[in-house]
Amino acid sequence: MKNFLESTLAELVSENTAAAGVFEKHGLDFCCKGKRTLENACQSQGLDAAAIAGEIEEVFSKPGAAAASHFQNMPLDELADYIVEQHHAYIRHVIPLLSAHTQKVAERHGGGNPSLVKIAELWQSVAEDMTAHMLKEEQILFPYIKRLVAAAETNNPALFPRQPFVSNPIRVMEQEHDAAGELMRQIRELSNDYTPPLVACTTYRLSFNELREFGEDLHRHVHLENNLLFPKAEELETDALAGLVLGEAAVGGN
Repeated sequence: MKNFLESTLAELVSENTAAAGVFEKHGLDFCCKGKRTLENACQSQGLDAAAIAGEIEEVFSKPGAAAASHFQNMPLDELADYIVEQHHAYIRHVIPLLSAHTQKVAERHGGGNPSLVKIAELWQSVAEDMTAHMLKEEQILFPYIKRLVAAAETNNPALFPRQPFVSNPIRVMEQEHDAAGELMRQIRELSNDYTPPLVACTTYRLSFNELREFGEDLHRHVHLENNLLFPKAEELETDALAGLVLGEAAVGGN
């Protein structure tokens, strides 16, 4: 029987996407802090680890429990394309909508609730940071990962890296993930877990719902990168460098 308490949050979400919903409900970060075990994560936040493990066990017991396992086996070039086509495209779509909605709410209701002004400011930081972040991934990191995949598939020496590279941009991307996650944490706190007052207008409610959806999508997005794409890319580069050394040694021996 699987020991859910000793499994990491990232492992559980990688095995079953429905686990993400449980972690979202309890405010457990499975992306940037996904390497913690369920037990440690619950203890650090004063949560009932046994009760949450029971919820996770229930999720895993349902038919089709391994809904996310295909991500674990997806080739890295396909995973990078999936992230761009699904998550990056979603972010680019929602940024102008959320910017307009949060600004409108801040202008109309911020006088009586300064937190709405702060939310609009924080969201603008998220929007600007994520726009720059995605460009770096799409123009630098992801093309390099695809080159590693091509090198492994074709054994073409021209594609093999000459020195370690991928860890540096990965560390930068992870730091930027942490920063975006912290901004969204502040927004979640200021919005009372994205809960509008009963008398809130339509735009007020809409903006909070959009912020919630963005936060949940960001968690899944970052999980795929931090816990699957990035570590596998580092491993692939290590193998590529070792293969290049062996190949050059063999040529030199001849």
